[in-house]
Amino acid sequence: MTITVPQATAPPGVLTSRPAPRWWGDAGGLTAGLSLLVVTALWVGNGGIQQLGGGGADAMSAAGRLTGLWASDLLLLQVLLMARVPLVERAFGQDRLARWHRWTGFTSFWLMIGHIALITLGYAGAGHANAFAELWDMIWTYPGMLLATAGTVALIMVVVTSIRAARRRLRYESWHLMHLYAYLGVGLALPHQLWTGADFVGSTASTVYWWSLYAVSAGAVVAYRIALPAWRNWRHRLVVSHVVAEGPGLTSVYLSGRDLGAMPVRAGQFFQWRFADGPGWTRAHPFSLSATPDGRMLRITVKDLGDGSARVASLRPGTRALIEGPYGKLTAETYRGGPVVLLGCGIGVTPLLALLGELTYRPGEATLIYRARSEAEIAFRGELAWFAAHRGVRLVFLTGVRADRPSWLPASYAGHADADVLRQVAPDIARADVYLCGPQAWTEAARDAATAAGVPAGRVHTELFSW
Repeated sequence: MTITVPQATAPPGVLTSRPAPRWWGDAGGLTAGLSLLVVTALWVGNGGIQQLGGGGADAMSAAGRLTGLWASDLLLLQVLLMARVPLVERAFGQDRLARWHRWTGFTSFWLMIGHIALITLGYAGAGHANAFAELWDMIWTYPGMLLATAGTVALIMVVVTSIRAARRRLRYESWHLMHLYAYLGVGLALPHQLWTGADFVGSTASTVYWWSLYAVSAGAVVAYRIALPAWRNWRHRLVVSHVVAEGPGLTSVYLSGRDLGAMPVRAGQFFQWRFADGPGWTRAHPFSLSATPDGRMLRITVKDLGDGSARVASLRPGTRALIEGPYGKLTAETYRGGPVVLLGCGIGVTPLLALLGELTYRPGEATLIYRARSEAEIAFRGELAWFAAHRGVRLVFLTGVRADRPSWLPASYAGHADADVLRQVAPDIARADVYLCGPQAWTEAARDAATAAGVPAGRVHTELFSW
């Protein structure tokens, strides 16, 4: 099962890891929880409990105020999750942020719907009016409500296109573009909240809190989604150096630029890439680095998946590349030393190949398990042979069609337990740091196998690119 490949080729870069603080994740989660407590405390201080205790229409309005405050707070937290703040990215990683982003998005949406319904019923009850007539009157006569309605429509579009069934019918680029309307929805809701929301202007503490939260959210978006990418593109001026065909439908792009040694990028991370090569250049694609960044050149490797990635093979030297990033937490910062096992499936092997050059394992401590559909699809044989010869990496190739059950193994191993095979090919798995990258279902199966083989959850590191 272990294969030694000939003609070793030295990879572009081999570096050493740099430790990073580990307390960011706990501090970030605590901050998010405290923000909801602060919002609730402000509601109580502005008479929420007394109004709720009054019953009837007053209670409806009080509950509507609280759901609206929670919805606004979560929506702004969602904006911060979308803002690509480097500190947050490094603390949590893209896959965890994506899960939180979806949770806060759907939760804030339903709280917003509840807010609209409860406030309408409360106002209608107080005025003994028809609920639909009251809603219509609120939209047309209350300050900022027309803008808030337009913002609600924008948020509904974002939520509908985020449902899994809808996402499968959309290209990533189209979904990503429509998802940006969430910013529009938040911005259009601001005048309504400031002009008519008693909990926003009812006390100095409320006003300071909400203006601060809006300012931080808007500032993060401007700083990290606009200003920082613009600065990095101006400073580093990445261009295509040359393009190399690695195999059927697989292309590596080498990029040169200025001051690349100052770029804060780690092996295992990815950028959003745009290449100024003609129509459609504005559509961004997430591609991981496939070689350890060495300060002289960057490399990405792209598989033709029919979603615009095919054009990468036709890039010409000198083509300008625009980037957003780097993003991701699948880096050597999480490595504690000792045995390390890397499991990659298909194109998911690329960030692991970069990690092999940065992790500080000793000879014999590292095992790379490479899952591919066939021998012909195994890429980077020369570089893998170099790691085997010069750094003592054990190479394990598992090829063949998928098993007919949820598994990280090919069909030829269908009669074996997932964890047993993992223990066989990596005897030190229980003591190892495990890095996983591949399609979501495969990665989840591999993670379950690693856990069943005795790896603590804190030593299993993944980065999913589902959307």
